[in-house]
Amino acid sequence: MKVDPRGQRFSAALSAVVLAAVLVTGSGWLLAAQAAVFGVSAVLGLSYAPYGLIYRWLVRPRLGPPREMEDAAGPRFSQGVGLVVSIIGVIGYAAGLTPLGMAAAALAFVAAFLNAAFGLCLGCEMYVLIRRIWPRQPGAAPPEPDKEVAA
Repeated sequence: MKVDPRGQRFSAALSAVVLAAVLVTGSGWLLAAQAAVFGVSAVLGLSYAPYGLIYRWLVRPRLGPPREMEDAAGPRFSQGVGLVVSIIGVIGYAAGLTPLGMAAAALAFVAAFLNAAFGLCLGCEMYVLIRRIWPRQPGAAPPEPDKEVAA
């Protein structure tokens, strides 16, 4: 599946706003809500991502078609990373470990901001790196040299 990269940046901008509000207010509940957004995106796919739906229904019709589309695997993986980091933050806030909650929210904020402002998706970069170094699945035949495709 291919996705519009502008939608990913829009979603990252909304996430950055929510995460900034978490850092300002110290609200574990708001971080839990953002974790739910990450969870829906990671588990159900980017087609059902709440911020992606807002982009698809309200923003994209006002823009021209994207110059290029990107594979959804990297952004979906990054939503999973955001989910894990947010859950750690929610646990920190719930357990009374406010510095842990703030650190996790700050980490998620930095990643979302970098994606929104500069198009640098840290989770996507992690995905590419993992795909390069992860060993082949057992039983998978290596591609023939003349038919090899770039990963």
